[in-house]
Amino acid sequence: MSIPISTPTPTQTAEQTPSTFASFDLHSRVAAGVTAAGYTKPTPIQQEAIPVVLSGRDLLGLAQTGTGKTAAFVLPMLHGLIDGPRGRVRALVVAPTRELAEQIHQDIRTLGQGTKLRSATVYGGVGMNPQAQALRGGAEIIVACPGRLLDHLERGTGTLRDVDMLVLDEADQMFDMGFLPAVRAIVKRVPDGAQRLLFSATMPSDVRALAEAVLRDPVRVEIGRAAPADTISHALYPVARQQKTELLKHLLRRADTRSALVFTRTKHGAKRLAEQLDRDNFFVASLQGNLSQNKRQKALDGFRSGDVHVLVATDIAARGIDVSRVSHVINYDVPTTAEAYTHRIGRTGRAERSGEALTFVTADDTKAVGTIERALGRLERVTLDSFVYEKETASGEATRSQRHPRPRPQNGGRGAASPKPQQGGSNRGGRAQTGSRAPRRSGRSGERSK
Repeated sequence: MSIPISTPTPTQTAEQTPSTFASFDLHSRVAAGVTAAGYTKPTPIQQEAIPVVLSGRDLLGLAQTGTGKTAAFVLPMLHGLIDGPRGRVRALVVAPTRELAEQIHQDIRTLGQGTKLRSATVYGGVGMNPQAQALRGGAEIIVACPGRLLDHLERGTGTLRDVDMLVLDEADQMFDMGFLPAVRAIVKRVPDGAQRLLFSATMPSDVRALAEAVLRDPVRVEIGRAAPADTISHALYPVARQQKTELLKHLLRRADTRSALVFTRTKHGAKRLAEQLDRDNFFVASLQGNLSQNKRQKALDGFRSGDVHVLVATDIAARGIDVSRVSHVINYDVPTTAEAYTHRIGRTGRAERSGEALTFVTADDTKAVGTIERALGRLERVTLDSFVYEKETASGEATRSQRHPRPRPQNGGRGAASPKPQQGGSNRGGRAQTGSRAPRRSGRSGERSK
């Protein structure tokens, strides 16, 4: 079965694409949730997807992080469920990580606050009994991770026989994490007549095969794929491998950064880097797979509230981070694909705000950088006159080099602006949430008392 690409119809032309949420004619209580959430204008994925979902068609949505795709399925879901029966699971959203499941759950609660529809999460690391109660009718909407949900279904502590809508979110990430067999087993337990939606940032062959097996004559909506958003200024920062942490600290201090998301390749790297930043008095937390659910949630809550200024995370753990005011994304380790690069830096520049993305590159990253630039075009290289660089000799030893001149734009790409100078020379940044002791702050904002 081939998946057709949606084509404009008389109601989907560029001139007639819905430009306000009122044009979707949502139930009044759902529309009230839109207003309460502060939404004013639909994003492109919402403009294209919401009418399709409201019509009852299956949907294949290809969209990057930060495009507003959660509301693209939550709003028509709430509209369709509000006048139906209660006390049974009628909508199921499957997501790859606990953080993403919690974020979707919170969006459902915000947008559906006037509907009296109940939402619950199902994932590992917490007790099963409250989840079993939700699956037995304590909630109309379940947001679940595949492994724990399949455990419940196989134990008989939950049923999906009344599900009217199934949403598979971040399908490519579920494939990367090895969840596709569990997802296929879950889909088999959903009624044949249920509406099915699948969202993914990329379309590898396994995800395409899943879409062809799960969806029936779907409408395909593809938004902003492959290229970063225009609101994001991004560039490469060449640096010797042994100076990456030093350069990171330098940039965080110069920019007076209050909301920076730093990506590392491994969970051990995330933990180690956060500890190094903590020793230098930054308000920092790590988000990686070895943390308990409570500690992961504490780190996310601290980042959202602004108590944590720097969040160091792996790609997998960062799924579900939905913070509209992330000012900087810093790739401490280079992502290996253009899709991963776009997905990472899409954490900033959201909701039509501007954002900066910086990627540290070493001599070892030539292949990965080439892969990214073949897809996106040549990216600007930036060096700082305020930082003394080292270079590696053939033996791997570091030697001092002269300060580089101010950065000059090169061909292609949108370069990240140089960080603004810091006033007063204070140590701005963050404090790690690695213990139970609350940080002590000095009189200067962002600085921890020693």
